[in-house]
Amino acid sequence: MDFEKVRSVIAETLTCDIEKVTDSALLVDDLGTDSLALVELAMAIEEATGVVVEDEALPTLKTVGDVKAYLESHAN
Repeated sequence: MDFEKVRSVIAETLTCDIEKVTDSALLVDDLGTDSLALVELAMAIEEATGVVVEDEALPTLKTVGDVKAYLESHAN
């Protein structure tokens, strides 16, 4: 999986500086995500990667690293 692509999707969807999108960046505190933005991010990631982000997984995705790990573990 091309994480740079995912990183770009995160930065674009959350309208934040791509330099802030690091493994340890907190989606809420560092990147300004709220519950609506998180759902939009999940849909954008699904479209970009083909990996379905389950609704029940959303609350567990706290950092960019969590998103990366989720995608790696659910990739086909």
